[in-house]
Amino acid sequence: MSHLRWQHRPELRRPVLLTAFEGWNDAGESATTALRYLARSLDATAFATIEAEDFYDFTVARPQVRLDPEPAAPGGSSGGAEPIRRIDWPEPVFEVARTPSGRDVLFLTGVEPALKWRSFTSLVVDACQELEVDLVISMGALLADVPHTRPVQVRGTSADDELIAEHGFSRSRYEGPTGILAVLVEACRAAGMRSASLWATTPHYLRETASPKAALALVERICRMFDFCLDTTDLEIAASAYERQVDDMLAGEEDVADYGLGGGRRGRGRRRRAAVPGRAGRRGRALPA
Repeated sequence: MSHLRWQHRPELRRPVLLTAFEGWNDAGESATTALRYLARSLDATAFATIEAEDFYDFTVARPQVRLDPEPAAPGGSSGGAEPIRRIDWPEPVFEVARTPSGRDVLFLTGVEPALKWRSFTSLVVDACQELEVDLVISMGALLADVPHTRPVQVRGTSADDELIAEHGFSRSRYEGPTGILAVLVEACRAAGMRSASLWATTPHYLRETASPKAALALVERICRMFDFCLDTTDLEIAASAYERQVDDMLAGEEDVADYGLGGGRRGRGRRRRAAVPGRAGRRGRALPA
């Protein structure tokens, strides 16, 4: 029994799959913010979902309850009926859009699955093969020893010689614990599919703060890779506001402020991590695939 639920099978031109997952691979929520921004800007539409039951621990990735208004009765009145309770499960969603340059882009996003990673990635690879996906790009973000005032570095890694030469990627030399992105990239490689990873860096002292600046860097990198332009004004404004907010909040944290505002210089004595309020981020450190 397949856990992939098709709404329809799109007709595609040389599609590329972009994927990002909330959680350990997504410092500052940067990668999922970038992917969702791309999907929204390109008017992407959903065409399939992955059933969550076998892949998630619902005590960790909890379903969400929402209230839907009662459908209006004939004549336009709902009659004051109570709203209908719905449960939204943490199902990864496939979406599709076409770039201004004419390339079809698929998006896969959701919460990082907790269970059966090999089965999950096998399902994604099977879907890619059925849709004749030309390239799979995983997008992640990691905590690093970088200041928030510097331009965000986006590093690309791949095992494909052509992608390395064309886009200036490198081969990953990382060894250690990993996340779903590395498992998916390896499954693609084993199936003979071209794949690569993009990783943005975010300041280690802002581990609980969302980073629109890193999200913007990932969006811009994808646009350059596939030769199309998007209006990123919203993200640019959010990135500028992020820098100003962090500057203000770190003003009283001498060691960290000296490090961040000084462009990477370490402060005197023991460096403290600043408790900067912001949108609650998914905790965890992501590492290059």
